[in-house]
Amino acid sequence: MLDIAALRQQFKADKKLILDQFRAARSTLSAGTSLLRKLARQVDLQLKALWAAAAMPQGASLVAVGGYGRGELFPYSDVDVLVLLPNGVEAHQCTPLKAGIESFITACWDSGLEIGSSVRTLGECITEAAADVTVQTALLESRLLCGSRKLQQQMDAQLMAAMDPKAFLRAKTLEMRQRHTKFDETPYSLEPNCKESPGGLRDLQVLIWIARAAGLGKTWHELAAKGLITAFESHQLQRNEGLLKLIRARLHLVAGRREDRLVFDLQTAVAESFGYAGSKAQRASEVLMRRYYWAAKAVSQLNQILLLNLEEQVNGSQQGLMRPINDEFLDRAGMLEVVSDDLYHRQPHAILRTFLCYQQTPGIKGLSAHTLRALYNARGVMDANFRRDPVNRATFMQILRQPEGQTHAFRLMNQTSVLGRYLWVFRAIVGQMQHDLFHVYTVDQHILMVLRNVRRFFIPEHAHEYSFCSSLAAQWDKPELLYVAALFHDVAKGRGGDHSELGATEVKRFCRAHGISKEDGELVAFLVQHHLTLSRVAQKEDLADPEVIAAFAAKMRDERHLTGLYLLTVADIRGTSPKVWNAWKGKLLEDLYRITLRALGGARPNADAEIEARKNEARHSLALHSMLPGTEAALWDTLELSYFARHEASELAWHARALWRDVSSEQPKVSARPSPVGEGLQVLVYTPDRPDLFARMCAYFDGAGFNILDAKVHTTRKGYALDTFQVISPDLDLHHRDLVSLVETKLTQALMADSPLPEPRRGRLSRRVKSFPYTPRIALRPDERGQRWVLSVSTTDRAGLLYAIARVMARHNINLHLAKISTLGERVEDTFLVDGPALQQNKTQLLIETELLDAIALPQ
Repeated sequence: MLDIAALRQQFKADKKLILDQFRAARSTLSAGTSLLRKLARQVDLQLKALWAAAAMPQGASLVAVGGYGRGELFPYSDVDVLVLLPNGVEAHQCTPLKAGIESFITACWDSGLEIGSSVRTLGECITEAAADVTVQTALLESRLLCGSRKLQQQMDAQLMAAMDPKAFLRAKTLEMRQRHTKFDETPYSLEPNCKESPGGLRDLQVLIWIARAAGLGKTWHELAAKGLITAFESHQLQRNEGLLKLIRARLHLVAGRREDRLVFDLQTAVAESFGYAGSKAQRASEVLMRRYYWAAKAVSQLNQILLLNLEEQVNGSQQGLMRPINDEFLDRAGMLEVVSDDLYHRQPHAILRTFLCYQQTPGIKGLSAHTLRALYNARGVMDANFRRDPVNRATFMQILRQPEGQTHAFRLMNQTSVLGRYLWVFRAIVGQMQHDLFHVYTVDQHILMVLRNVRRFFIPEHAHEYSFCSSLAAQWDKPELLYVAALFHDVAKGRGGDHSELGATEVKRFCRAHGISKEDGELVAFLVQHHLTLSRVAQKEDLADPEVIAAFAAKMRDERHLTGLYLLTVADIRGTSPKVWNAWKGKLLEDLYRITLRALGGARPNADAEIEARKNEARHSLALHSMLPGTEAALWDTLELSYFARHEASELAWHARALWRDVSSEQPKVSARPSPVGEGLQVLVYTPDRPDLFARMCAYFDGAGFNILDAKVHTTRKGYALDTFQVISPDLDLHHRDLVSLVETKLTQALMADSPLPEPRRGRLSRRVKSFPYTPRIALRPDERGQRWVLSVSTTDRAGLLYAIARVMARHNINLHLAKISTLGERVEDTFLVDGPALQQNKTQLLIETELLDAIALPQ
């Protein structure tokens, strides 16, 4: 009888030895595959010993299925086995057999094997496989461990006899598309799943499954022998599969568990396990991820080529569905096909014409396997002479100037490596990570996302998404200039220095080489150089200040520069991350655009006239709400001009309606309404001023789970605070009316309390914040008039942050006049206009800055 405890200890020791040898060995491409086979063989021996000890019936079989069936095991993967019984033998009806199987499975777990087991008769296996393609796939890779070989061979034969290759191909293709959609259709996620993401190991497994189901082969060499792939492609598949297996194996070891995601907090450790070291220019994790992305890209390309070839083999050739397009290309059932496999070597100009033809030919859905293969094998043709060729440069500009198809064409160019080989500066940022807290794509994918966003401004079907941008785009005469700006705006990232300046230099060179006029080239360079400027001014400076607007308008020069920059800025922000954009941010950008446009019209900003116009519009709104003439005077007579400059007419009317009875009330007045910009609430607070008032309001919003997007702070001549907040609450899902009532009641109660200010919440930090720590920064400087101070805070976002800042200001009796809250993903860039006696002394200033740094520091 087996000593299970001893067996467990021996198994554990043997596995440790295998893993220790792997850790110490060089990370060659074959090392991962070798490890997986060693682990599988070790488990094979253990299972055979346990099967023999369990005295299983003579006709039964123990079969490895799934990944284990391939003879491979990752360090922490499950061991999937099938106890296969002959027909007519029902385990649940035979008590001795049932007891034996249960004893065997228990012994497996007791001996240290984490198995996933199933018990089926031969007939049940065939029935289950016919009903469930997942079972069919698992059995497709079955491997006999011990027991009856004849029974296992019968299962294989019956499984293949019942196999419908066309149905299997369709099911696995649909599964793959669904999986790709789940991972946003890109291999370039910053935290990719090296098994399931596009370009991951699963994409390679799908190809082998389909080939096996169709009887076309079980290995890359066999597929090459059948002519489905070339010998070079077989080598590339094997090479990239080896790298992905190696990465996944080391990921398991670093995590100490089954973990297939290259998450931020593991990337550095995995990189170091490869022997990569960081430098001033590049982190160790960046070296690893660049290598992963290039492998995933190659897998995606080869997957597409082989899958199309498999479809042709399984579904039958579609030669009869071909029609000529021109001397170089054919339409093959909706796919663009080269007339010959050596076209690109004979006619290098045809490489870029591929994508022009793709745009210009109605009904073309993509590139055929022959075309993809020809492009893959023609990469060496795209050298420096190819890039300098005037014909190729003219073709590239034609692609940009087509009336449609730029988004898909450029994505295809990137997927097939043509874009990076033609635009050499683009090649440097393919697969490059962005170590910040708001981009969620690699640089090349972000650029293509921005290009897509710009392109959508010019498509009528998408006008509902960005109505203002679409109306501006409809008047823009040369869309290709914006497309070029989108392609180059971040192309210099990762070089060190100002990527905006470096990118402007690169795009000037591109424009000269591609025949873009001097005037248009200057415009494109301006857009690249200043692609962050409009966003910075809108979110960090006081748009009610005429001098701010005048300075910005001078920088913009004219309406054309302003409009181009506005369109690029919106596309850029929306292309960073779904979390970064919100309606309030869109409103700030649009407000700055409109104000600057008026300034560029030639009329100097006239604050008095602008304010009077707003007042008249507000009076008209009050009349529409049946308010008596002069109702607004009680409130407006107590307010400075800055109040009217910083609020729109609709807000002036709302405040007057809410407060006209309570201008002299000693009780707090809180009014809330759904935000007119479409997200969250606007909250009005009117109450006698006190030193800790702003902190108390922030404490309430913090405790109630609201995020503050904007705060407009004013003090009346009678000593009342009149503050307006723009807030959102991702956690609350109440009807707006219920939410408004809740905020008005609870915030009023909070303002009437005299209890000490509570401690700020210390919310949990996301893994992204932990992995990309951002050094907190505080800047306190006099404003240009020398009357107040500008406090700038830059740090990672978290719950309670604004309240923590407000507490420090309250403690030192600092008065707040304006707050500009800007959240960029998981980073905040907040600006406050403040004053107070404590700021007049250098020593106190240092103390305040120190306390603020402590308040915004990340919790340990």
